[in-house]
Amino acid sequence: MAELTTLESLLEMGFGRNRAEKAVANTGNQGIEQAMDWLMEHENDPDIDEPYVPPAGNVLGGEADSQSSAEQLTAGDTGDTGEVIAEGDDMDGDNPEGSKQPMTEEEKREQVKRLEELMRMKQAERRERERAEEVEREKQRRRQGQELQQIRQKIQDDEMKKLADQRRKEKMEDKLARQRVKDKIARDREERAQKFGGGAPSSTATSSQPTPPSPSSPSGQGPPPTKREYDESRIQVRLLDGSTINTVFKAQEPLAAVRVYVQMNSSTPEGQDFTLLSPYPRHVYTEMDMEKPLKELGLVPSAVLVVTKK
Repeated sequence: MAELTTLESLLEMGFGRNRAEKAVANTGNQGIEQAMDWLMEHENDPDIDEPYVPPAGNVLGGEADSQSSAEQLTAGDTGDTGEVIAEGDDMDGDNPEGSKQPMTEEEKREQVKRLEELMRMKQAERRERERAEEVEREKQRRRQGQELQQIRQKIQDDEMKKLADQRRKEKMEDKLARQRVKDKIARDREERAQKFGGGAPSSTATSSQPTPPSPSSPSGQGPPPTKREYDESRIQVRLLDGSTINTVFKAQEPLAAVRVYVQMNSSTPEGQDFTLLSPYPRHVYTEMDMEKPLKELGLVPSAVLVVTKK
């Protein structure tokens, strides 16, 4: 029984002649398996169904095959009849001429069946390989996604850290600014105390001396009692949450000193503006009032102020 050639086998399996010829030529006619592998790898080529054009001097089934036949003729044995015994031909008593026996239809079907089974195995192997490659690509995609997510997270963390550092810096600058205001208020108090309290010792000494009792005078006679001068003011401030704070200021200190004291010693949210008012009689203090002394505003010797939202 003679075997089908690679080209014949491919044609029997249903491949087009153009595809079959290209597979045989590109695999060097090394067998059906190599040809089928080539077809599966190049089945999506845009020119797969175009006619096969062999390179010069290597025409499939043409001059190259003729040259090969001539070499076989030279190397083979020739008889008196001049018939050539080709390599692979069966030599037995039943076939003295050495000619090929044609395959029966059943033998062709059997061989094509084996080739189709081989083709299915190749296709299954290819699908399995493609699935493995797809799984590997998916793993690679996930790894890249995780790396990208880590990079984004790091950028976000760096931004949050930078923002936190900026806020801490702003709070520190605000704290230093408040401390400078507080120090300035303390210096102003000392300066005012030295300026307005210079004559206090002499007056205190004078007042410490016993005064002789004045003779009683009839009712309604004699000079009116002198009005006492106060150099301090006790201020009570009612905050937004209902609590109160108390402190003593110099009578010549501005109302702004009370405002700064409230900012430094109350639970007022940072950045929230507020104003001060007197409940009895009701009076809301403006920005112009903040520079006026407590004595001029009538807040000496004591007063109650209320903090309200501005």
